[in-house]
Amino acid sequence: MKNITIFTSSTCPYCISAKDYFKHKNIPFEEKNVSTDPSARKELMAKGYMGVPVIIIDGEELIGFDEERLNKILD
Repeated sequence: MKNITIFTSSTCPYCISAKDYFKHKNIPFEEKNVSTDPSARKELMAKGYMGVPVIIIDGEELIGFDEERLNKILD
């Protein structure tokens, strides 16, 4: 099982799509909401990102929600 973290915000439609994708495939993930968690916001900014979603799969960072790319990484 891969280690997956998703940096999200409460109002981001792409974040919702990314979470729905993982839930639909029954793939566990950790969510870090930058809207409600200041430490998550600092962690994301320290990685050099200002936007969400940022999906990290076993250390590989994906910017945005790209279902096709996710399918390739997870298969």
